[in-house]
Amino acid sequence: MSINYSKVPSPAFVLEEERLVRNLKLIAGVQEKTGISIILALKGFAMWRTFPLVAQYLKGATASSLHEARLIFEEMGKKAHTYSPAYLPDDFEELMRYSSHITFNSLQQYETFKDRVQQAGISPGLRVNPEYSDVEVALYNPANPQSRLGTLVEDLENGLPEGIEGLHFHVLCESTSEALEKTLEAFEERFGRFLPSLKWVNFGGGHLMTRKGYDVEHLIKVLKKFKQQYPQLEVIMEPGSAIAWDTGELVATVLDIVHRRGLTTAILDVSFTAHMPDTLEMPYRPKILGATDPQEGKPTYRMGGVSCLAGDFMDAYSFEEELKIGDQLVFWDMIHYTMVKTTTFNGVQHPAICIWKQNNELEVVKTFEYEDFKNRLS
Repeated sequence: MSINYSKVPSPAFVLEEERLVRNLKLIAGVQEKTGISIILALKGFAMWRTFPLVAQYLKGATASSLHEARLIFEEMGKKAHTYSPAYLPDDFEELMRYSSHITFNSLQQYETFKDRVQQAGISPGLRVNPEYSDVEVALYNPANPQSRLGTLVEDLENGLPEGIEGLHFHVLCESTSEALEKTLEAFEERFGRFLPSLKWVNFGGGHLMTRKGYDVEHLIKVLKKFKQQYPQLEVIMEPGSAIAWDTGELVATVLDIVHRRGLTTAILDVSFTAHMPDTLEMPYRPKILGATDPQEGKPTYRMGGVSCLAGDFMDAYSFEEELKIGDQLVFWDMIHYTMVKTTTFNGVQHPAICIWKQNNELEVVKTFEYEDFKNRLS
């Protein structure tokens, strides 16, 4: 089964439920074979309409803010594993109501809140920096020694603070099982002496086990080995991209075609800066169904976003036929990390959110109107 894109409104994100279930089954298989807990990271995929489905396969979810924790509690029916670089004092009491685990970024943050966490029966953890990562894009790599994210090993010369029950690291991004294996070596070298006294360890996200070519069997081997070394530890992983990888698209329409001194641009009803920000931040070049990199002799167009930002464009693609105003374009794999980072910059029309159900029917989950734009402002 595949999506009938002609039935999808434009602009719109559309998730295919069958592909989401495929990913969840693979991840649940890893969970079952290794005895670890895999939870959903909302920073990568927060489409809460699917949370009841996700909860059938995964052990829960992780939050980075009060709002994410509340969304997990209300829509998944579970308490969150919560981490933030720093907690807002006025939010903390409510945050505890929605959290089963709270991880602190620094010793000072833990000292500030530890009594309240312990009295509430919440399991406290500390994020640490193993100072290793294979991630080359600095924007997504928190492992450098001067990173604000995570406590360094030299800060723990006198041991872990009393009451800490878990350690958490997060240094991967769309990485391989081999990268996790190397990260664990660095983590154990620096922090291994603390592990026998703990209840849990969180390997963070970035484990892209649903990507084609990912060595799932090697991942299982790595996880089993770690569990055998530390059988008392609950091992937690919190992928974001892996859950929604390759599960849905962004449907767009050509609004205009402009010619400027040898360069032709198709202007679309979507925006790269507002609706696909990772294409500019990461950066990466999204795939468009039916298009290729520029080829001599074929109709070729730069893709222009609908906002007024000068840099709201993607370099040229070639097509088999000339584009016309009103043509539909489909940007592939736009559900993970894309929907959660969209904005209403310029007041541009936010794409609708849709699900192509397993019964082959389209559900338009949400459309966005003027009030959605206005209510974010004042």
